[in-house]
Amino acid sequence: MNAIELLKDDHDKVDRLFQKVKATEEDEHKELFEKIKMELDAHTHIEEKIFYPRLKEEDELEDITLEGIEEHHQAKMFLRELASLSDDSEKFEPKLKVLMEDITHHVQEEEGEMFPKVEKIIGKAELEKLGKQMEEEKKNFQKSQKASAGK
Repeated sequence: MNAIELLKDDHDKVDRLFQKVKATEEDEHKELFEKIKMELDAHTHIEEKIFYPRLKEEDELEDITLEGIEEHHQAKMFLRELASLSDDSEKFEPKLKVLMEDITHHVQEEEGEMFPKVEKIIGKAELEKLGKQMEEEKKNFQKSQKASAGK
């Protein structure tokens, strides 16, 4: 799977979780948020460690990549704040809604603007190689997350 396909798969997983949030009662949202957080943590990790550094090497991709990094920073802030709130906090639902809106915007920018540019600039063979690296890194990251959660 190439890098873009992997990232789009991640986007789809998170979107399905967002749809579940919209279709369920509030008392189920904290549990769904935990799943969303796990997916987003792994996704942002591989983008920031492998994908974005490669994109920043290309002048034409630098600005959009830096914007993506800033959007990640904002999302991480929301994730930390949401993780620290109890599910009965009056701030939980509004923050979750804003997180979902921000992530949806970020995905639309990546898939609508960034990925088409990346596909033109970076060859298929390199995208495949990046995809393999990202898959491996994601597996390792998720293992370490599960191990630290079990402590």
